[in-house]
Amino acid sequence: MKTSFSSCTATMLCAVCLCATAQTITPLKGQTSEIIQQDIASCQAQAGSTSGTNTSPQSGGRVRGAATGAVAGAAVAGARGRQYDEVADRVDDDVKQQYRQNKAKDAAVAGAVVGGSRQRQDRREDRRSAEQNAAATSSAYTSCMQQRGYQVTP
Repeated sequence: MKTSFSSCTATMLCAVCLCATAQTITPLKGQTSEIIQQDIASCQAQAGSTSGTNTSPQSGGRVRGAATGAVAGAAVAGARGRQYDEVADRVDDDVKQQYRQNKAKDAAVAGAVVGGSRQRQDRREDRRSAEQNAAATSSAYTSCMQQRGYQVTP
């Protein structure tokens, strides 16, 4: 009677401790509740140490892309202006400046689109990586508990 009560208590304790992971731990070797708590803590620490580092998502991809695009657009406009020096000498400086600004604006818009796309792609990769880390952590925890004589059911 005492063994079945302590097993039942231990199982309930495990269910409460692991409600976040939705796993049920059943001791197979008659472990006491103190041993179960120690094993859970040890396996959680071991599984946590095997997980990768979590990086925070980057923000400002559109702004960085727009800035990079504006610089590139101005550089391209300047290079094209130098390519046609004989014609460029006859054009007013205000017109040249307006041309460079228009090219920079166009490139900034394109850069914002590319920067936003890259930022979304990075976020998707970060999400996939986090899911893989969570799966690896769960697997490491389950393996550790099974090696210590517990049945782990999701």
